[in-house]
Amino acid sequence: MTKAELKSFLDSKAAQYEHPKFIGDDPIQIPHRFSKKEDIEISGFLTATIAWGNRKSIINNANRLMELLDHAPHDFVMTHEGTDLERLQQFVHRTFNGIDLNHFIKALQHLYQKHQGLEAIFQKYQEPKSLQPAISKFKSLFFELPHEQRSQKHVSDPLRGSAAKRINMFLRWMVRPADKGVDFGIWQHLSPAQLSCPLDVHSGNVARKLKLLKRKQNDAKALAELDKNLRTLDALDPVKYDFALFGLGVFEKF
Repeated sequence: MTKAELKSFLDSKAAQYEHPKFIGDDPIQIPHRFSKKEDIEISGFLTATIAWGNRKSIINNANRLMELLDHAPHDFVMTHEGTDLERLQQFVHRTFNGIDLNHFIKALQHLYQKHQGLEAIFQKYQEPKSLQPAISKFKSLFFELPHEQRSQKHVSDPLRGSAAKRINMFLRWMVRPADKGVDFGIWQHLSPAQLSCPLDVHSGNVARKLKLLKRKQNDAKALAELDKNLRTLDALDPVKYDFALFGLGVFEKF
């Protein structure tokens, strides 16, 4: 397949899967239930945090999480009291539990009170061609408050070798435009050109079959390689190809 043929193929697949019907089986459906900016970004961040494993289980547990936050995540984060946090102790998704969730709620409140919120952090620490250093800085700010060490593993750090799949997915949700009815485009001080592909087993395997990726591990080095190749296909919106790679892997068993 020539580069032009590959671009044409992936453009068509990206257009096919970036469609509102995609939402029904995807965790992005959770933040789509909200209209307030802060509700979208908090529900999106928490949902992305637990987005590993079986997708049905992810969606079920994200629904449960929204119930625990009274279906008003921003209000809960900003006004919760100690007794409100007690009921969060029952939450479990794989290795993410109530201890972690309690810190996440306190940390989010801290970020909105002391750092002007999630978008402001990524805006402040963005680099022209990458948000990966900003993710690393975000993690350091997220764990400024006292916390149990176990909770740190639930926010990845690309500067320590992680592909940071879940937080890159969250950033795609927030930054890419909403014109196709899937992503939100509510963080307009950041550009889709800065985004990195949410690299997981599905997108990684498809990328290797299409010769967009040679590295065998799904780590930060692989992400940099994939980013570089996707940017040769579309420098302004490279992460639209996440829909193509994911769709080909999950729905078409490419």
